This record gives sequence, structure tokens and C-alpha cells, in this order.
Amino acid sequence: MNSSRQQLLDAAKCLCDDFGQKKSPEIILSHFSVTHPCMALEHGLPAFAPFLGRPFKGREGVLEYFSAIASFLTYENMRFSEYFVDTEARRVSVKGEATFTWITTKESWDETFTYVLDFDDESSVTSYQVWADTGAAYLASKGQLKEVSSD
Repeated sequence: MNSSRQQLLDAAKCLCDDFGQKKSPEIILSHFSVTHPCMALEHGLPAFAPFLGRPFKGREGVLEYFSAIASFLTYENMRFSEYFVDTEARRVSVKGEATFTWITTKESWDETFTYVLDFDDESSVTSYQVWADTGAAYLASKGQLKEVSSD
């Protein structure tokens, strides 16, 4: 494995491990670039949750995104697999799985999600994008997930 590929893979795994271990937003922020513009974006309708559908720009925005996630959601059994490294684009895609719980309603759901991470020349994150089950998050936030769930 070439060194550039290994550096990107190691950087992606380190970020994913820290997030999966519920490290603080400040520790998560340490994985982001200090020399290039950075952002976090979780795709979805902004009306579904305060952390969806808009880019959180700059290091302050990234910190705001991860702080919002921590204030609304908790999760268990987070694991990552199927890392795909594109050395030319300096991008890593990865599949994640976890059981999420909306804190105020205590409603939980199992979810599979995808990250796409872009990196600068120092293997620090410049773009963090997430595709996840925004419908389940929305229903859980309203305390309505159990109404539509067959579990």
C-alpha cells in the first residue's frame, strides 16, 4: 500500500474511531485542517433536525455541528467498515453503523450511514459529509418513531 493511501486511511480511521468513542467535539475538531477552509455537512432537509441540510463552515462551524450532534443524539455500538481511499482526490468514503437515540424522546433506531471525507496535504479533514437516515431522526425527535416502526 502506498504511503499516501495509508496516510489517508489512517487519518480517516482516527477520526471515525474518535467519533465512535464519543470523544468531545474539541477532539473531533483536532482532525480538521487549520490551513485550509473546512466544513461539515449532513445531507437532509433542514426542517428535520438543526444539524441537517446546511454547511457548517470553518473550524467554528465544524465545532458547532459536532456540538449540535452531541446535544441531540447519543449512540451505541458505532462501527465503521468498507473504507474506500481515492488518493488522487484525497478522499475517503466509509460506511458506518450504530444505534442512535434522540436524547429528549429516548427513541432509538439502528442506522447505516456513509461519510465522505476530503483531506488537505497534511491529511487533515477539509470536508466532512454525511448521508444518513434523516427520516428516522426526524420521527425520533418528535417521539413518533415507535408509531411507524414494526419493532
